[in-house]
Amino acid sequence: MLNRPLSSPAFVFRTRALCAAMATAALLVTAGLPAAQAAYSPPSSNVAWLPAGADADVDKAFAQGKAEKKPVLVYWGAKWCPPCNQLKATLFNRQDFAERSKSFVAVHIDGDLPGAQKLGARFKVRGYPTMILFSPDGQEITRLPGEVDAPQVMNVLQMGLAGGRPIKTVLDEARAGKPVSANEWRMLSFYSWDTDETQLVSPNDRPGLLAQLSAAAPASEAEASTRLLLKALAESDEGKGIKPDAATRERIKKLLADPVASRTLMDVLVNAAPDVVNALAPAAGPDRTALAGAMDSALQRLQADASLSRSDRVSALIARVGVARLDQPKEALRPKLPAPLLKEVRDMAAAMDKEITDGYERQAVISSAAYALGEAGLWTESDALLKSNLSKSHSPYYLMSHLGGNAKKQGKKAEALGWYEKAFNTSEGPATRLQWGSSYLTALVDMAPQDSAKIEKVAAQLFTEAAGQEGAFYERSARSLQKVGVELGKWNAKGAHQATLDRLRAQLAPVCGKLPAADGQKTTCEGLIKTRA
Repeated sequence: MLNRPLSSPAFVFRTRALCAAMATAALLVTAGLPAAQAAYSPPSSNVAWLPAGADADVDKAFAQGKAEKKPVLVYWGAKWCPPCNQLKATLFNRQDFAERSKSFVAVHIDGDLPGAQKLGARFKVRGYPTMILFSPDGQEITRLPGEVDAPQVMNVLQMGLAGGRPIKTVLDEARAGKPVSANEWRMLSFYSWDTDETQLVSPNDRPGLLAQLSAAAPASEAEASTRLLLKALAESDEGKGIKPDAATRERIKKLLADPVASRTLMDVLVNAAPDVVNALAPAAGPDRTALAGAMDSALQRLQADASLSRSDRVSALIARVGVARLDQPKEALRPKLPAPLLKEVRDMAAAMDKEITDGYERQAVISSAAYALGEAGLWTESDALLKSNLSKSHSPYYLMSHLGGNAKKQGKKAEALGWYEKAFNTSEGPATRLQWGSSYLTALVDMAPQDSAKIEKVAAQLFTEAAGQEGAFYERSARSLQKVGVELGKWNAKGAHQATLDRLRAQLAPVCGKLPAADGQKTTCEGLIKTRA
């Protein structure tokens, strides 16, 4: 499960990554919003989660961990985030997770808590969800995967709790050819590389590193080796990572034909199937046809596997659509797909909508089902599913953004802007509002650049809200504001809107002037709107 761009709310097919009714604290809504408040809710009611919205909260949790000789598990997420909701629906609510939580200190950082974005900078986390396990003395042991199914996450968590060494130490020794235990090879293969945020390796170097680790894993750790290989293949594009060869293709085809092995490696297959096929067979022809057929057969088994969550089964179906689209233009609105596959997409979307009763699961699955319909060219059905779920969602603004993305792809500019505006107006939480607002402004610049008054109004509102927030110039919130600055720069590329940008810069000046320079906030603020040469 991965955190997804608002314009296409489906699980991103790369190696990535993944409300209990206990209102225990209130969260002030940003400036510019009504006086209403959004309540903090823990990820589950069966675990003693410690809410953290400031450094002092985290320091207290680590002090508790050290005193009790317990590791610390930090979960960073957001109310609206579908993969976060999937964790709530399938992992955090498990009795074995609740029992296991007694052996660690569970910390929850809601991205919309006042100081959460500053904590994001402290822990170097950006994507929702991110789970990090720390030793009692504060060393990072590992980043837990959010895309694997709950039993596998529990196994990885147990390995980390059983005296696991810091993942950086394990990686360094594996690269140096030093002995690494079986559990440590598994930890490397399950590590959440997508939420690494360059802690261990830069994104550009990741495909090569994963390929190196796959080759270095001993024969006794075949599963870890293959998992690393699949992750390397998923990122091997534009000349990076593994070069396709017949031996590797045969190895993957053998894996796909094995029901047990493919089920074990389900998480990578359902999240990266089109990328894996494309990496091993980059051109249309017999190799691609054979590999795509083998992949589709494996994905069909996973799609029908009742032991998997509904989210994973929908992801398997989306992966099948992605594989079927490989030889068609990426921008095709109505790809040519087999009639049986189209029927399966329709039937599964309808079944998910009918069967799901849990609110967390609905938030996680419905957007994916709607994405599957869109990828299959079934836009009317996708829109209908999203609209019918607006009243059932605890974060309907997420679905509204998806509706905006659907309309934009179909060239329906006015409809798209209407949904993006409504999504922004109804969004809740400081960081969330900046993110949704930056998406709305981006849509305005892209689809209505002539509407100078609206663009200036939205930008000014975002800067006003940022001025009233504690963490607006850290991490995700800072990136949302930087996106606003970039879009305004594009809009003013020829200097036609310089007066508008000058007014916005004047609005920001006193805000920037009050920020500390030591931690980069002031520099971030002052760099939002570039001065024309």
